Amino acid sequence: MSEQSERIVKKLWSYCQVLRDDGLSYQDYLEQLTFLLFLKMANERAKLTGEEQPIPKGYRWEELSNPKMEGVKLEQHYRDTLKKLGEQGGMLGLIFRKSQNKIQDPAKLRKLVVDLIGNESWLEMTADVKGDAYEGLLERNAQDVKGGAGQYFTPRPLIDAIVDCIQPKPDDVIADPACGTGGFLLSAHHYLATKYKLDKEQKKHLRYEALRGTELVDGVARLCAMNLFLHGIGPDDDSRKPPIQGGEDSLRNEPSSHVNVVLTNPPFGKKSSITVVNDEGETDKETITYNRPDFWTTTSNKQLNFVQHVKSMLKIHGRAAVVVPDNVLFEGGAGEKIRRKLLQECEVHTLLRLPTGIFYAQGVKANVLFFNRKPGANEPWTKKLWIYDLRTNKDFTLKTRRMTRADLNEFVACYNPENRSQRKPLWDEKQNPEGRWRVFTYEELVARDKCSLDIFWLKDESLEDSTKLPDPPVVAAEIADDLRSALEQIESVLGDLSKRVRKVSSAAE
Repeated sequence: MSEQSERIVKKLWSYCQVLRDDGLSYQDYLEQLTFLLFLKMANERAKLTGEEQPIPKGYRWEELSNPKMEGVKLEQHYRDTLKKLGEQGGMLGLIFRKSQNKIQDPAKLRKLVVDLIGNESWLEMTADVKGDAYEGLLERNAQDVKGGAGQYFTPRPLIDAIVDCIQPKPDDVIADPACGTGGFLLSAHHYLATKYKLDKEQKKHLRYEALRGTELVDGVARLCAMNLFLHGIGPDDDSRKPPIQGGEDSLRNEPSSHVNVVLTNPPFGKKSSITVVNDEGETDKETITYNRPDFWTTTSNKQLNFVQHVKSMLKIHGRAAVVVPDNVLFEGGAGEKIRRKLLQECEVHTLLRLPTGIFYAQGVKANVLFFNRKPGANEPWTKKLWIYDLRTNKDFTLKTRRMTRADLNEFVACYNPENRSQRKPLWDEKQNPEGRWRVFTYEELVARDKCSLDIFWLKDESLEDSTKLPDPPVVAAEIADDLRSALEQIESVLGDLSKRVRKVSSAAE
């Protein structure tokens, strides 16, 4: 991050501490910054180009920043502005949809408008500076673990390594069905913009058509939209469709079109559920299952459904990289069926076992699964699965030992994106038993219990040396995650029993 970007992040973030005293969360504050930044930049662009700005008259930056606009009058006008813009289409509607004023003190709102946003000339900054500054704010927001913001932030070194392996092409359409704040889409954009000398049509494609994202949570979708906008991605007005959709459940429907590349880290949590109110006025949670004809099987496991959905999104020969928790690799029932179908109908060629300590949600045990969709065939498409173990005997933390892109260099070299057919293992039973890169044949995989892909072979030193155990908070987080998983299963069973009891009671009446 440049010095200018760091200066802006520090300036804007310092004021967050003031607003925290008024009960604003980091994400609340970042949302308010998003609204005001968009208004300010629309105003700057109109002055620079002389073109009509997309903001309706009466709801623009000049009205909001008018010296006469103070106190209750300012607060009310800001509320009216958010409501009006939330009713618009295109990028405006996406960023301002369901927006609310969370700053209750008009004096503090005035300071944010005039001193912090108003004193910067945002269009004079390059897209890199604006984008880096905003991403810096997003990362600070991700550190707010209590607010749950961390689940929307995938470590940038990991994202960049995945993109380096997939190697998007200038004419590709790249999608993320759980795009969060847009990390994968931005990394793919940066890769294409720097690795290729794009012609005019390719630049147009990259800005307007190459990137597609979907995000269920409105507040996160608006952060993603602004993140893309600040990097010069997407339309400035309503003339084109925005690059992402907000408030949409990716899993609900079959994809209407197909893409060349899918890069995604679906949200944590195994079950999809909604809260309902029964006839007695009691609240209850109902598990969501998706009965889709393009799915291999029906399950309430969110991550297994995302794996099926990603496969459906791809064109024939399309490439995917999906971050999945360990349970996707070993769970029985629907999990086993999906793994067997995936190995048969797709080329599942690479698995990266990720270390703990790299996500803001502690204790997460995750992996990256790489596969290509293939046309129908009698023989299984998967011939060999190459696994890189970056977890065993690796120690990363978010404070003292952060994972860097360099930590993934060996994996990317082993992946050999230029020619996957020329891969060579690092592991050898006699010559190098500590090698982290090993290959398994299709026959070996399907012969395993439940076709489990949860494979490891390195000796875990922490089991023999108590001084190498993870930090207590990490151990506690892992235990808590296991307990939550067990509790989810118990609640699911109890929920099913409760429904059966109610049905029997209703029938008896």
